[in-house]
Amino acid sequence: MINNSSLNKWNRLRQKELNQQFLNDMITGLNCSPFEATAVLDTVHKVFEPYFETSGAIKQGQLLVQVVSVNSGPQLPLARCQQVTVTLTLDAGEEDLAIKAKHGVVALRRRRLERVCHETFQQGGLLTVEDLANRLFNCGERTVCRDLAYFRKQRILLPLRSTIKDMGRTISHRVQIVQLWLRGKEYTEIAHECCHSIPAIRNYVDKFKRVISLYQHGFEINTMAFLAKVSAPLATQYIELYQTLKIIKHRRQELMSFLKKDCDDNHLGGGHD
Repeated sequence: MINNSSLNKWNRLRQKELNQQFLNDMITGLNCSPFEATAVLDTVHKVFEPYFETSGAIKQGQLLVQVVSVNSGPQLPLARCQQVTVTLTLDAGEEDLAIKAKHGVVALRRRRLERVCHETFQQGGLLTVEDLANRLFNCGERTVCRDLAYFRKQRILLPLRSTIKDMGRTISHRVQIVQLWLRGKEYTEIAHECCHSIPAIRNYVDKFKRVISLYQHGFEINTMAFLAKVSAPLATQYIELYQTLKIIKHRRQELMSFLKKDCDDNHLGGGHD
């Protein structure tokens, strides 16, 4: 009887044989140097290994998808963005069947949409509306946008490239996070709900406070944005939020305390990234 450790050993040996065969073919067939051949082999492993080495990691109902890395900035064209391969659960079996039976097809699609967005983000990637519509759910982009609007009404922020990177015609995730804070949610709750780190959330709240302080002192919008180190549209959204939202009592007290201290210190040009 061959145990698992023995199987793993033979798999490693077989891989070494294939690696050596690839190197020999590169050196003799394409006239590459050993250094060049090894570099090419390393690249092949880096790009294709997720597709070769499933080792039971891919379960029934899952699939491998190539997506934009969360580290790629919004200003970078998609063709130049770093890519990562993620494992997504498109069909969760009995769990999905139960949702469909009880709530219908639309609820099932939204549950799957929410799940794959979080799975992608947890593995270092970000999906786009186009990914969801054309690669995963085979539906129209308008359908996905309606689903996303449904989540926003529920105050659920899904981690997509358009929300995490503030691209497209979506409400800034910064505004949504500050709104949750003003409604009384703690940093840990917001971090869990919005898939952001606590330091990032604290930074958004600090910037919001700085914008409101500058607004109270009568600065115009572009000056406020410059001093608080945010964009002018974001500063405008912060002011509208402050003017229209019913802020919970202890948050309003905390904000007023900051504004008074900021006025006393006269450090209006502060702030940090």
